[in-house]
Amino acid sequence: MSEDLQQVAEARTASVVELAQELIRRPSRAGIDAYGPVLGVLDDWLAARGLPHRRLHDDAGALVGLLVEIPGGRPGSWWALDACVDTAPYGDEAAWSFPPASGDIVDGWLRGRGSADSKLAAAMFCHIAADLLPQAGTLRGGLAVLLDVDEHTGGFGGARTYLADEAAARPAGVMIGYPGLDEIVVGGRGLWRVTITVRAPSGHSGSSKAVVGAISRAAHLVRLLDAAELPGVDGDSGFPLPPKLSVTSFHGGQGFSVTPDRCDLNVDVRTTPGFDAHDAETLIRKAVAELDADLPVPQPTQVTQVAIWPPFRLAEDEQPAAALLGAAAEAGLTVRAKTAGPSNIGNLLAGEGIPATAGFGVPYEGLHGIDERAHLAELPTVYAVYQRAVLDLLGG
Repeated sequence: MSEDLQQVAEARTASVVELAQELIRRPSRAGIDAYGPVLGVLDDWLAARGLPHRRLHDDAGALVGLLVEIPGGRPGSWWALDACVDTAPYGDEAAWSFPPASGDIVDGWLRGRGSADSKLAAAMFCHIAADLLPQAGTLRGGLAVLLDVDEHTGGFGGARTYLADEAAARPAGVMIGYPGLDEIVVGGRGLWRVTITVRAPSGHSGSSKAVVGAISRAAHLVRLLDAAELPGVDGDSGFPLPPKLSVTSFHGGQGFSVTPDRCDLNVDVRTTPGFDAHDAETLIRKAVAELDADLPVPQPTQVTQVAIWPPFRLAEDEQPAAALLGAAAEAGLTVRAKTAGPSNIGNLLAGEGIPATAGFGVPYEGLHGIDERAHLAELPTVYAVYQRAVLDLLGG
C-alpha cells in the first residue's frame, strides 16, 4: 500500500468516526424508526462538501436512500460502493451494557447499533467519495456511493430503487461495506421462500367425532420436510456450501376449544448452483403432494412463493473481487475469499447480473445482537484498501 494512501486514510479517521457517531445517534431501526433523520445527517455532510448527490424515493414516494454520483473524465465502467444506514432492532435494551444509540468510544471500540452494520462503512465511503472528487477528471467511468435504507426489513427498497433508476449509470460491480477484517465475501447461497397454507375441516376439541385438524396436518408436513433428502456439496460447480431447508414459522389456531381449519408455515430454502429454485420447488411440492395423499381433505395445500434470489460466487480474479483482494494483499493483510451461508444484498445484485463483494471492514462484536461495537484501530487500513480498490477500478 502506498504511503500516500495510508497517510490520507489516517488523516481521515477522526472525521470518519465523527460522522459515524452522528449516524449511530440517529436511531434508524428498520420498520421502527423514520429514516429522515439519519439520511439528513448524510445529506447535510455531502452538501457541505459539494458532493453531487440526490435522494432516492420508492414508487410510494418514501425516502429510501441517497445516491452520490461522481462521473470520471474518461470513458469507462461505473462502480459502486454501498452501505446501509438502517439497522436491526435493539432487542432487549435492558440486556445492553450501554445505550444502543450511544455512539461513544471506549477502549478503542465505537459502540452502538449500526457501528458494525453499517454506519461506519457509510461514513468511510462518503469520505472516499470526497477524496476522489477533486481528481474525478482523471478517472475512467464513474463512482456511485449508495447509502440505502429498507435493507434490514428484507425489502431492499434503496437498492431496488437505485437499480430501477433510469437516470443512474448501471454499475459494473458493487462493493458492499459489511464488517469483518479476515474475509472478503465473494459469494452466497441463494434463497427460495414460500408460505404454505395447510387446511382441514374445523371442529370442536371436545367432540366425539375425531378430526385431523390443520395443525396436525401441518405438523405432518413439517416431519416430511425435515426428512427430505438434500444433496451435499457439489464438487463439479465449485460452490463450497450445500443447500439447506428450514421451517421458520408455524401459525394456526387460537384458544382451546376449536381445532382450526388453517395453519400457515414459512419455509426458507437456501439454494446453490447445484440445487436451484426449481429443485427447491420440486422438493416442496413433492412433500405437499405426499401430505395431501396421506391425510386428504377437500382443499389442497397451497404453496405461495414469497421471494427468490439466485446464489452467486465470484472467482478471485473477477472484478470487483480482484481489486479488493489485491488492495488488501498490498496492505499486508491475509484475507480469504469467502462464500457466505446467509444470503445478502449480493444475491439481489446477482439477480440483476451485477457482481458484488459483500463484506470487508473493521473487526466487530454484537452485530444484530446486544452491545454492538466496531474496533477502530484497523479503520485506516480498511479505508486505504477500499480507496486503493476504487482507484484501481477507475484507472486512478
